[in-house]
Amino acid sequence: MILLNSAAMQVLTNKRILLGVTGSIAAYKAADLVRRLREAGAEVRVVMTRGATEFVTPMTFQALSGNPVHLHLLDTDAEAGMGHIELARWADVILIAPASADFIARLTQGRADDLLAAVCLAGGDKAPLAVAPAMNAQMWANEATQENVRLLSRRSVLLLGPDEGEQACGDVGAGRLLAPEAIIAQLAQLFAPGSLSGRTVLVSAGPTREAIDPVRYLSNHSSGKMGFSIAAAAQAAGAKVILVAGPVSLAGPDRVERIDVISAMEMHDVILQQAKTADIFISTAAVADYRPAEAWSEKLKKEDRELSLKMLPNPDILAVVKQQFPRLFCVGFAAETQHLADYAQQKLHKKGIELVAANWVGPAAETTAGAFGSDENVLHLFWRGGDLVLEQASKAKLARRLVEVVAQHFNGGQSKIVSNIHFLNKE
Repeated sequence: MILLNSAAMQVLTNKRILLGVTGSIAAYKAADLVRRLREAGAEVRVVMTRGATEFVTPMTFQALSGNPVHLHLLDTDAEAGMGHIELARWADVILIAPASADFIARLTQGRADDLLAAVCLAGGDKAPLAVAPAMNAQMWANEATQENVRLLSRRSVLLLGPDEGEQACGDVGAGRLLAPEAIIAQLAQLFAPGSLSGRTVLVSAGPTREAIDPVRYLSNHSSGKMGFSIAAAAQAAGAKVILVAGPVSLAGPDRVERIDVISAMEMHDVILQQAKTADIFISTAAVADYRPAEAWSEKLKKEDRELSLKMLPNPDILAVVKQQFPRLFCVGFAAETQHLADYAQQKLHKKGIELVAANWVGPAAETTAGAFGSDENVLHLFWRGGDLVLEQASKAKLARRLVEVVAQHFNGGQSKIVSNIHFLNKE
């Protein structure tokens, strides 16, 4: 038997686990799983397929989870009838346990013909998806099932199990659902590599706007998506997160304190104030380097003559923060159109920070998804004595990986920059 240690219990405290239960004789074990997840401090909501209700009643899971059980794709009681979207947004992780052979097959096809399948599809990169198979040994060994599992692994779906032993049908072999304790232990590992429990992470995101007059301003193309994803990932890793956001059209991440600013000077003042209580500062904001020396109080009228603007340099927020708070762990971003590695390393040493995440922008980014406004990116991380390339992926996935690396550095594990998240199925 696997006993949950205090570290695993702490990691899952306040985590939102969306448990999907499918039509398998092992569905009765999911009831114990819910109980143990709640003992570990997690909040649990349950989605059942129609087949699952033939083995265990929804009332059982409602009583154990303390929440209503979700059954129907077209739920008139859900907000705007979009229950699958609401549930996907709510979850920190989506766990399918037990996952039948049929559901695994439908998952590989991207089906959305019932609530649970639709939730998995709607989850996208918002939350990791973990699957704990349970089926007859021959069904598990079938090449069709094995090919489906390989496909899910390539999509970064976490495979938990299956276990081996005697099955309900009398066969002996692989296909048993992992014990609830083992499932919870692996879920704890999912969050543990990036554990920032008890830490305060300060994140800046988006552009700034430097006013010319009441109508016009100077700015840049930053969307804020990377910074918002990092804030969400840091929160999922257990940190208290303060997000200082420039003017962007993004909803604030759940359970993150957000402070909106407009100009570079506003961002400078807010960040210096918040840095007093922070452990980590991740500076993703694309702060304007210059601002007009004077902002006109009335709208400038167009005239047939040249207009010259006197520009003043804005403070280098990251450098100022590091100077005033030398013990604060600082991460900078470098968006470059050329000489990416050279410029990123110069920034690392010149500002005395711990880590730089560099990416291409402009024409140099045409071979990738680009950075500004895109939902995907490529990051090249640099620290003293090492570097690591995070291959092209969604900004949500990159954010989780970056936060993991930051946490390992912060916690003294620079020599172990390896993601356990992607290898859970090999343990």
